[in-house]
Amino acid sequence: MKAIIFGGTTEGRLLSGRLAEAGISVHVFVATQYGGEAQGKISGVCVHAGRKSAGEMRLAVAAADVCIDATHPYAEDATKNIRWACRQANVPYYRLKRPESNFSELAAGSGSVIFVSSATEAVKWLRKRKGNLLLTTGAKALAQFAELGAARLYPRVLPFPESLKACEAAGIPHRNIIAMQGPFGQPLNEALIRQYQIDYLVTKDGGKAGGFMEKLAAAAACGIQAVVIARPEDTGYSLDEIDAICRRMA
Repeated sequence: MKAIIFGGTTEGRLLSGRLAEAGISVHVFVATQYGGEAQGKISGVCVHAGRKSAGEMRLAVAAADVCIDATHPYAEDATKNIRWACRQANVPYYRLKRPESNFSELAAGSGSVIFVSSATEAVKWLRKRKGNLLLTTGAKALAQFAELGAARLYPRVLPFPESLKACEAAGIPHRNIIAMQGPFGQPLNEALIRQYQIDYLVTKDGGKAGGFMEKLAAAAACGIQAVVIARPEDTGYSLDEIDAICRRMA
């Protein structure tokens, strides 16, 4: 049996190892160099790095018995293309859903968290407010935030050339760029907030694996506002559920 995993999350990496141990041939597709490094080398798992068009995805899944979408919760375009590819190739599709954070816990723990539906809504909310912004939303969203004034933006991005190019394209001063690979603990988040005199932390709900709670805890400890871009609506299966499904198929 051959399984294809479109990866990018911790859960996807764990699943690839489990399926390989079960004797399933596993091919993992990741979009970036970082994704390939994070996936690492796992016996029985073949890793393919590089972005794929919808047509290329269709060709990839056509030779598989099952396809698992383990991309990031905010990678909506990728998920849309993977679903289309599986329909075209008539290959079973399963969405591996990353556990969401405990929002009741967040609401009880801090009144300094604002939830918005998108980066566009975050920009709209921040447009009326002054102060420095620590952006932990990824390099892709920088162009949207640039209208707030590049000099007040402090993006924390992955230490890769494409991330730096995105910062430069958005006009971010080099002294503002924080190129580091996470996830980060609360103490380091607090240190960065204080070092750069941050007034607002803008982030996404990356869950436990993305250090989401540590970011919010740091914002609360430093007395600043956290602006959280909510996850797109999503349905899917847990790691254990998809593991069991694939083993039954095998």
